[in-house]
Amino acid sequence: MAQPGQDAKFFQRGKIEELRSELQAAEAKDKKFVKRKTVLKRIVANITMGNDMSPLFNDVVQCLGTPLLEIKKMVYLYLISYGRSKPNQIHLVIPYFLQDVSDRNPLIRALTIRTMSYIPIPVVTEALTENLRHCLKDRDAYVRKTAAICVAKLYAADPRRAEKGGFVEMLRDLMLDSNATVVANAVAALSEIGDRQDGVIFKLNLATANKLLHALEESSEWGQIYILDSLLRYVPERHADAEQMAERIIVQLQHANSAVVLTTIKALLYLMNYMEDRRLIELCCRKMGPPLVTLLSSGPEVQYVALRNILLIIQRRPAVLKNDVKVFFCKYNDPIYVKLAKLEIMYRLARVENASEVLAELQEYATEVDIDFVRKAVRSIGRLAIKVEPAADKCIEALLSLLETKVSYVVQEAIIVIKDIFRRYPGKYEGVIPTLCGHLDLIDEPESKAAMVWILGQYANRIDNADELLDVLLDGFLNEAVEVQLALLTAAVKLFIYKSGLESAKELVHKVLKWATEDVDNPDLRDRGFMYWRMLAINPSVAGEIVLAEKPPITTDSDRMDRGALDQLLLHTGTIGSIYHKNPETFIRNAVGKALIDSPALNPNSRAVLVALPRPQLPDTPIVVAGPGPQEPSTQKSDTPPVASMSKPLPQPEEAADEEDQNNGVESDHEDVPSSRKPDDPYSSLGDAFRDYLTDRPQPITSANRQRHDDEDLLF
Repeated sequence: MAQPGQDAKFFQRGKIEELRSELQAAEAKDKKFVKRKTVLKRIVANITMGNDMSPLFNDVVQCLGTPLLEIKKMVYLYLISYGRSKPNQIHLVIPYFLQDVSDRNPLIRALTIRTMSYIPIPVVTEALTENLRHCLKDRDAYVRKTAAICVAKLYAADPRRAEKGGFVEMLRDLMLDSNATVVANAVAALSEIGDRQDGVIFKLNLATANKLLHALEESSEWGQIYILDSLLRYVPERHADAEQMAERIIVQLQHANSAVVLTTIKALLYLMNYMEDRRLIELCCRKMGPPLVTLLSSGPEVQYVALRNILLIIQRRPAVLKNDVKVFFCKYNDPIYVKLAKLEIMYRLARVENASEVLAELQEYATEVDIDFVRKAVRSIGRLAIKVEPAADKCIEALLSLLETKVSYVVQEAIIVIKDIFRRYPGKYEGVIPTLCGHLDLIDEPESKAAMVWILGQYANRIDNADELLDVLLDGFLNEAVEVQLALLTAAVKLFIYKSGLESAKELVHKVLKWATEDVDNPDLRDRGFMYWRMLAINPSVAGEIVLAEKPPITTDSDRMDRGALDQLLLHTGTIGSIYHKNPETFIRNAVGKALIDSPALNPNSRAVLVALPRPQLPDTPIVVAGPGPQEPSTQKSDTPPVASMSKPLPQPEEAADEEDQNNGVESDHEDVPSSRKPDDPYSSLGDAFRDYLTDRPQPITSANRQRHDDEDLLF
């Protein structure tokens, strides 16, 4: 065996002719195959460096006749790299494949079958089929576990051949194998096949699931991940079945591997949808907290994955970490992406009991040097004031102290959130408006400028020099961003309605309306200008009732994820979908979606927001294949429901929505009741318009003013 570091000399660019001549020379006088081994090492090293060694195909293949395992490994590695690119020469290797697949050494048998599965060429696939069937029944467990993975590769190359050959059924039998590694590989292969859009449906029954759990303790770490992940394919029919399975896997939360921990949490969250015992649900929630906290002591990359998963988990099960908000306080050396993720979790976990601690921490963050982090911290203070009413006074004091720093980006973020606080608590904090007006010279960003203009217009009757302040802001009207122009237009109209007797107000509104209708290209701004002009010209009193109509209070609770979508995302815990907070089928081609499946054991709250997965659209007309035989009548058309109806979520009970409003999504430790769909939300059609600040954008409580006419939302 070569000593470490001695193979570094092989990593030098070699010429094809030199390597070919050395291989040919090694055939003459090389009884111990030392020269041949050295040349093959150089070839493999060149492949590793990215050099093209395909011209040596015929010469390398001749080395397969060497009865030395180390040489066979290197030749098979070469074939994996260049086999599929040599379809006209691959027939030279088939005799060696057939010879090695019957070798007495199980390592050579497994290596051969593995290499054949990597070459998706018909002649190789045909030779692989029969030999793979024998290897799946091989007496050696190493060969069986390798053959199980090869079935998945065969299915990817030729699904029809794999199904006709009965390989899927043989994989199903391997799940009951006595060797735990074979069981894990069979589960992994079936999972990969089941995740294909054209693959078979992979489901587990209770007996098979229990047998998989028997193999769980003896499996390797990655085998445990495959087995735990496969439990999501088991749909409990009774509450007792789900509870018994949860009790058996909960011990895996103590595993040292973070991937095993996250997969166990995913399985527990799934099974909790089918459990009835409240004490066991509480126990699972308590047990999941410490492992998640432990993940935060890992490196920053693992921390970020854990934080993104925690953000999903606490929205569904707030009891998991409701008393651990201090764990998410930021450290000075945390990367910015970790700090931002922790900030979001701190806000989610904030309650009346810990609001003062969270506020003190946020105030400290607002004095940091990282601009993005400071902006997020200031915005979180405002969101905390909107979420926890008893803490609103202290939050306002904190924001006012931040205004005194005279730092531009801090002042602007504070003005944005103070505007939202005015909307949340009307008539309570208007005394701070003079302080805000004293910082107009620090405002230069569109969002903060629009917020300040809204404040000036909304409270123009309380600001003595509102007309002068607006006139200053109107100097660059035509060069402002659209959102600022819209805010200035509405503010000017409000000023005129409040102070219609002032000559300056008349001149101001006339100037703005003229700009909006004649000098601006944006259609939204122009249409709103015409609308205001006509309202003021026809009936100013009615215009005042519309423009100054009572605004609905806002809350940040509406930024919680829809319950059905949340249940779907939790089925992808520990995957890249949990980091993006998107279902994999939305960004991975040919990925198959997952959703909870209805059964008698599914709890009513989860059933109310059940998401039906859309199925592939079947052709409306029968497919006629030319050939002998009668044509069968198309009777299946009426049996298949249309895709559109299947993709709609189930209706939600009204009493569930009422209970959600009472719980407010914070103290509901177990089964949070589904939230309402908010059909009257004027912001619902904006999609990703707010981008990174989507979760920061407070939205109306539509239940308070459901009967309000839609025209009144035109100004928001």
